[in-house]
Amino acid sequence: MQVLPVGAERDDVAGFTADPVGEQGTLPAPGLVRKYAGRALVLLGGACAVHCRYCFRRAFPYVEHGATTAGVEAALEAVAGDDSIAEVILSGGDPLLVDDARLGAVVRRLDAIPHVRRLRIHTRLPVVLPSRVTPGLTGLLAASRLTRVVVIHANHARELDGDVALAVRRLAETPALVLNQAVLLARVNDSIAAQTALAERLVEVGVVPYYLHLLDRVAGSAHFEVDEARARAIVESLRASLPGYAVPRLAREVPGEPAKVWLA
Repeated sequence: MQVLPVGAERDDVAGFTADPVGEQGTLPAPGLVRKYAGRALVLLGGACAVHCRYCFRRAFPYVEHGATTAGVEAALEAVAGDDSIAEVILSGGDPLLVDDARLGAVVRRLDAIPHVRRLRIHTRLPVVLPSRVTPGLTGLLAASRLTRVVVIHANHARELDGDVALAVRRLAETPALVLNQAVLLARVNDSIAAQTALAERLVEVGVVPYYLHLLDRVAGSAHFEVDEARARAIVESLRASLPGYAVPRLAREVPGEPAKVWLA
């Protein structure tokens, strides 16, 4: 249900747009997204291992906005020239679809920028293609002076099998803080049982349940939307039954806000 297209994606629903988080107006340089203070997001490319049907960037014009070799170069130069940037987020598409040689070159460039202190990687590959977490990948991360944070994306406990657990462990040993962000999706994980199982399995494999996002209202995804009141009720139930570290922050991204809006 997360990855196979359905006819409902063709429905034109009011409030659902091609750029639901207003991202296309936040690029100060090709390949570089600036939404929040102290952080910058570099678009390494537009490809993903799977095409999640609810993705807020499903209509993002990657080439037009610099998710190219030249765009990445321009983005890195912009980061080097802005000493307010302490954390760089590698995204896309999925940054781990870039091979180790190119990814290592990017990380070394960031290592050489004195004001950059943290490297964050947002990726679905440890979940959908855990074999991507190779010795080469963990080696280049371990060699970096930067504090590493890896944010994976799993929406259901069934996604987290033994191979994923091993991939996560390898990333953590670099060392890196490994977090999960999930999206609340109708008929996929919008129940107390599904969210409890996801949280418990994440903790079991060594991942912190970080964010539970309400759906970004991208065109074609209306059939996934869950009412905010229902979302709050689910999280309140999690708070009553799980330790605090296992309860994700319920959040919504609102264009123009200085941070994600916490709802519970």
